[in-house]
Amino acid sequence: MTPFAELHHHPEPLVLPNAWDVPSALALADAGWPALGTTSFGVASSLGRPDGDRATRTANLDLAERLCELPVLLTVDSEDGYSDDADEVAAYVAELAERGVVGVNLEDSVDGRLLDPGVLAAKVAAVKRRTPGVFVNARIDSFWFHEDDALDPVLTRARAYVDAGADGIFLPGLTDRALVEAVTAVLPVPVNLLAIPGTTPAELGTWGVRRISSGSLPYRAAVQAAVLSAAAVRDGATPPPAPSYAAMQERMVAFTT
Repeated sequence: MTPFAELHHHPEPLVLPNAWDVPSALALADAGWPALGTTSFGVASSLGRPDGDRATRTANLDLAERLCELPVLLTVDSEDGYSDDADEVAAYVAELAERGVVGVNLEDSVDGRLLDPGVLAAKVAAVKRRTPGVFVNARIDSFWFHEDDALDPVLTRARAYVDAGADGIFLPGLTDRALVEAVTAVLPVPVNLLAIPGTTPAELGTWGVRRISSGSLPYRAAVQAAVLSAAAVRDGATPPPAPSYAAMQERMVAFTT
C-alpha cells in the first residue's frame, strides 16, 4: 500500500484540502497538511473558464510540476481525463505521475451530463495498467447532477469502477446518512465525500467515510474574502484576517530558491 493509500485507513477519515495555485498550496503545506488535492473548479476559474470543459489539462500539468516540490502528497482533480480515449487518459496520468503526483480524480461526466459507466471504467483500467501506483479516485456525479441518483444505479457505477481497478469512490453531493452507510457497507474501497457543514470528520467516519474533501470551498471563500476586504477598505471596517505581505513574500522567495 502506498503512503497516500495508507492515509485512507487511519482511525479517522483523511481530510483533504484542495488548492488551486502555488500560494494556496504553500499556505496549506505550511499549515501542516500531509496531503493536498487540487480543485478543477478553482484552477479553471482562475483561468477564466468554467469547470468541466477540459480547460485545465495543461494548467494541471504545470501546477503539478511546481507543487510536487512541496513536502506533501499531491492528488490532482483531472476532470474526465481530458479525452474520450482511455489510452490518452492513461498517458496523461502518466505525465502527472512523472511529476510526482500520487493520485488523481477521474469523473464519469462531461459538460454536466453522466456518461455510460463503461467509459470511465475503461479509463480507470487503462490508468491502472500504465501507472498501477497512482491512487485512482473514481468520481460518480449522480448526486452532483441529480441524475440516476438512486442507490442501485450508483452502486452499479461504483462496482464497475472498482472492478476496473479504482482505489476509491468519490460521491460529491451525497449527504444522506442512510445512503452513505448503504454505499460504504458494500464497497471494498474507501469512499470520499465533500465536507458536509455541521458534520465532523469523526462523525462521517462512523458512517464509513474514509476521505473528506474541501472541494472548491477554499477557493470560493478566498474570492469572497477579496470582496469583503475591498468593502472593508471602502467602509472603514475591519477586514477579514489575512497573512502579512512580508509573510507571503517570504514564503514565495523560499519556494523559488
